[in-house]
Amino acid sequence: MNEEQALVDAFFFALFFLGGMLLLDRVFRHYTPNRKNGFLLVLFPLLLSGGLVWVHAQLLTWWFDKEPDYQALVATSFFYRWTVFALVFQLLAVLAVVISKLAGQEELSRREGQLVQLSKEAELAQLRQQLQPHFLFNSLNSIHALVLASPQRARDMVLLLSDFLRGTLRTEGQSWISLADEIKYLSMYFDIERVRFGHRLLVDLQVEEGVEELKIPPLLVQPLVENAIKYGLYGTLGEVKISLRFQKEGNYLQVTVENPFDGQASVPAGTGFGLSSVERRLFLIFGRTDLLEKSGAKDLFRVHLKIPVAG
Repeated sequence: MNEEQALVDAFFFALFFLGGMLLLDRVFRHYTPNRKNGFLLVLFPLLLSGGLVWVHAQLLTWWFDKEPDYQALVATSFFYRWTVFALVFQLLAVLAVVISKLAGQEELSRREGQLVQLSKEAELAQLRQQLQPHFLFNSLNSIHALVLASPQRARDMVLLLSDFLRGTLRTEGQSWISLADEIKYLSMYFDIERVRFGHRLLVDLQVEEGVEELKIPPLLVQPLVENAIKYGLYGTLGEVKISLRFQKEGNYLQVTVENPFDGQASVPAGTGFGLSSVERRLFLIFGRTDLLEKSGAKDLFRVHLKIPVAG
């Protein structure tokens, strides 16, 4: 074999070799054999390599038709060339199938993650939508009780309730709001409850300096306050103080709600939605079940809430 023959042979051999590799990669990246037709993973590379080597041999035999020695060399090396093609193509086919399956699993995992996230967002939206009717029903019951006993107070409560609902509607679609906004809504809620309970409701609100700009999920604290008022004021005639503290410790915004609690007092039956909804929202947002703690001692009920914050 002279230099010209060697260069032409090597050029077409490499050209066919690369073409076969590209074809195999395209085929097995888009088509993955299953158990029934798994034989294609072996058969197709074998047939493709044999076909390319045969075309290569025919092409060079025609190219050097007046070189019998070279044609004899091509004929005797046919099976060696086929073996090289077949081994490399077989390995490439296996790699292409493995890569295709890994890419498919990654895509499946990504879609599953998206579905889980969408499910969480849907449940969070449902919980937030339940907050308004739950609070609204309680307020309407109070207005109903005041209509005959104190019409003016009932009208005042309707106006305050309207302002509160109008303000909270602005949080729709927001996953986080500032603590300052949350405290503003809490203050409006306390104003509504003061119409119902008058001087009996005392509020001790303590906010550590510098925490008002921290972000929290909207209306996360209000169910805790509603629960404190429900269990602190129902069944009693005297003044009751609800304590509410906000402070930052480490990477957490610490929220503490305290109310006096009389275990013997009669409390109207409820849905039990308040604390459970907060616990569920915390789990959906942060994936943790240790952020809400409840305790009671010496006629004092305490709810301690930890909200992770950055920094």
